[in-house]
Amino acid sequence: MDKIANFGYLLKDLGRLYTRRFEERAQALQLTLPQCKALAYLARNEGISQARLAELAEIDPMSLVRILDHMQAEGWVERRSDPNDRRARCLYIKAPGRTILEEILQLGAVTRAEFLADLSAEETARLIDILERIHATGRSLAPLPTPSSQSAPGKPIKRAADARATRST
Repeated sequence: MDKIANFGYLLKDLGRLYTRRFEERAQALQLTLPQCKALAYLARNEGISQARLAELAEIDPMSLVRILDHMQAEGWVERRSDPNDRRARCLYIKAPGRTILEEILQLGAVTRAEFLADLSAEETARLIDILERIHATGRSLAPLPTPSSQSAPGKPIKRAADARATRST
């Protein structure tokens, strides 16, 4: 099998393995991945609304409310009224949250070092450069047209497999 054909599988499975290893480490701190993600994204975006944090961290808004309630009870985060929208709350990290964030970042560093252990510093730098370029390309791709916009109403969409079957008969 052509190695490039495994590209999507490798990306997905590497993400799964990396996430699982990070979660194993986070359990030692009694943290979940969504808690870690919420705190990390908040650190990069202090003053953000709960709704926007949910989008960035890809956490269901109702789940995020529970996570933030817990973090607020622990003294990690603070909710403040948004001066521009009285319905919204802005989020900020408090000192105990920064301490937890440092532990989360350390877990990430240890996990990352473990996964990159077989690479030289040069290979690691090259890998990151390549992944950043692939990421930028992926982000720049225009959305594909929806299936309904590709065919006239009532007309079936011709699939590649259908076209191949038609040609071979």
